Amino acid sequence: MIRFSRWIAAVVACALMPLAWAQELYVYPAQGQSQDQQQQDEYQCYGYAKNQTGFDPMAVPTATSAAPQEEGGLVRGAARGAALGAAVGAIGGDAKKGAAMGAAGGGMMGGMRKRNSQKKQQQWEQEQQANYQNNRNNYNRAYSGCLQGRGYTVN
Repeated sequence: MIRFSRWIAAVVACALMPLAWAQELYVYPAQGQSQDQQQQDEYQCYGYAKNQTGFDPMAVPTATSAAPQEEGGLVRGAARGAALGAAVGAIGGDAKKGAAMGAAGGGMMGGMRKRNSQKKQQQWEQEQQANYQNNRNNYNRAYSGCLQGRGYTVN
């Protein structure tokens, strides 16, 4: 289970990285600041924005909650259904027929659980992306405000 969680975290990080690169801000010295002064101001504003928002754009994105666990599956559901059907069928006198009926029903249930699990996974990924985007936007506003207060134009 730990490996699966790490895999999901890696997938989320890879999915969010393009968002991080797409949000690079351009800083222009509007009052004739030197390149050294600009670098110093950008570094100080980076620290300010990071402290104000709790978001570090230099850090690898991480998930804010655990990914939902995968559930169901056609084969797994059919196997469970067959076992249950065989037990019920044995009571009724025909274990094979019970197993066949159980496998069919279990397979359908397993397939439904699998689709539900995939839907939960997609929803979780969307929530993670929205959370990252919100945190990044808050950081960008704090960073831009700090630099504009020091005489820079930020786009």
